[in-house]
Amino acid sequence: MSTKTSAKAVRELLPSQAPIRFVDEDGSAVKAPAGYAAPPDDLLRAAYRWMVVGRRFDTQATALTKQGRLAVYPSSRGQEACQVAGVLALRERDWLFPTYRDSVALVARGLDPVEVLTLLRGDWHCGYDPAATRVAPQCTPLATQVLHATGMAEAMRRKGEDGVVMAFIGDGGTSEGDFHEALNFAAVLKAPVVFFVQNNKYAISVPLAKQSAAPALAYKGVGYGVPAEQVDGNDLVAVLSVLGAAVEHARSGKGPFLVEAHTYRMDAHTNADDATRYRDDDEVRRWSAADPLPRLEAYLRGRGLLTDEDVESARAQGESFAADLRARMNADTEPDLLEIFDHVYAEPTPQLLEQREQLRAELNAQES
Repeated sequence: MSTKTSAKAVRELLPSQAPIRFVDEDGSAVKAPAGYAAPPDDLLRAAYRWMVVGRRFDTQATALTKQGRLAVYPSSRGQEACQVAGVLALRERDWLFPTYRDSVALVARGLDPVEVLTLLRGDWHCGYDPAATRVAPQCTPLATQVLHATGMAEAMRRKGEDGVVMAFIGDGGTSEGDFHEALNFAAVLKAPVVFFVQNNKYAISVPLAKQSAAPALAYKGVGYGVPAEQVDGNDLVAVLSVLGAAVEHARSGKGPFLVEAHTYRMDAHTNADDATRYRDDDEVRRWSAADPLPRLEAYLRGRGLLTDEDVESARAQGESFAADLRARMNADTEPDLLEIFDHVYAEPTPQLLEQREQLRAELNAQES
């Protein structure tokens, strides 16, 4: 390979020097970036509705922690553009591998919100059926899900399916070895997986500057031969456009793609965190001006795609969604102690069956 050809190949892997943007922070349109097309209007309207519902769900889930109905909840307020766009860029047969902070994405995927919160409630490790929903369990250990996603993508490729896998990951997760291993494996295997980094500027209390010296996390792709792009993660239009192109790249057999979305975690890491210890109010106020929800609303209103009635309808849907969630989460569950033997093995061993019967006998004796 000549030096000239090699240099061109490297340039094709590099992200844009500035994050891709379609909509300014005040909701006004900017010049469309070269190589990217704006999503269809009906998709933007659907995204707005899911962002409104998702934010109301997030607020309600946060309140449930204060009421003792959830053990913990990691809010994604301020990241709704990423959460919703990441789901809408996929088809029903595609797989999603989320982190613990991606509950809004799962709700937008159509999962039952009570099942989404089951893990955080402490009832089950995963409250929904991954095989039926094509959504992997929400992953708490950092970055382990990206290797799982790569394996799933390679399995789909070998089976001849045209499905794509999207792996969500935070900026802190890119400092883990699993992230680098996943990119390397995916590139070598040309697995159809999109790595979607939601860079919300903090890994709990550790700022990005103390994690990486790279000009942007998207530049980490070039070392593994993975093309990458960076996008304004609070611009729903841009995130949908960039993720759509990344998914199409993977689906067409060209291998993995890395997308870094620049966004911000408006609330604390979880309800157990005090964010005032490591960031100041001025920083939060600056990022509040770039809030993705009013930004998209202003853009759609400016284009005549959103009316007052549409806004009220979306808010009413969000309130109804929250009320239903609140009512069902406030109902106490009746634990079944015999469930500890379920799903240990596909076929229970004789020893497990014997232990199960011993426990059943003890429980029956206590009730009699």
